[in-house]
Amino acid sequence: MTILRAAWLSNIGNIRKENEDRVVFNESARLFGVADGVGGLPGGAEAAQKAVDVVTEGVLEAGPDAELDLRAIVTAANDAVAILGQRISPSSGIGSTLTLGCIRGGRMSLAHVGDSRAFSWRNGEITCLTEDHTVENEARRRRARGEVVYYSEAQRGALTRCIGQTIPPEVDLADLLLLAGDRYIFCTDGITRLIFEREMKDLVGKPSEPATIARSLVELALQRGGPDNATVVAVIVDAP
Repeated sequence: MTILRAAWLSNIGNIRKENEDRVVFNESARLFGVADGVGGLPGGAEAAQKAVDVVTEGVLEAGPDAELDLRAIVTAANDAVAILGQRISPSSGIGSTLTLGCIRGGRMSLAHVGDSRAFSWRNGEITCLTEDHTVENEARRRRARGEVVYYSEAQRGALTRCIGQTIPPEVDLADLLLLAGDRYIFCTDGITRLIFEREMKDLVGKPSEPATIARSLVELALQRGGPDNATVVAVIVDAP
């Protein structure tokens, strides 16, 4: 079995009145990630918690030996959040991001919806493993296909996919081979909007425990104003 160390830290930040971030963290299932309630909609905390609960239950129910269908599990989470939204906010619904990884057999299965992010650190280099599902990035993809797309500056960061949609969103999936010494970071945009990747590379690469890495990233975000909830899950692979 993969030998790893993991820890998480979440902070409400310096401005928000509620922490709507949640963590996916189950060491027995080797399941790690983050969920962030969508700003501008009610019930963000409830949406994120429901997404985490359904995904965790789905992975545990599948068992350690079954082939894991993360697309189906994330879609089930989307449907559960959409149903909850009909009760909490029937006019506008509720939503959450969801970015997670499940480690089995020396590999990590990654699933992603929204603008939380996952990073890998390997041999001194850091790589963002996800792409934000925002208006700006969607416009970039469509322009690459030759389409003419316009959007306002105020819209550029708006989400085009989230958990809780009436029509289930496309789930980005990846399969990663683990190597000894790999480090993985899952974090919400309260971190990524304030910390450059080159800074993250240095902080994640220090010879530290996962709890120290998570704390260093959250504390830096708070030092820079902490306008949003800031959440980090850090995983170190000792042996795949």
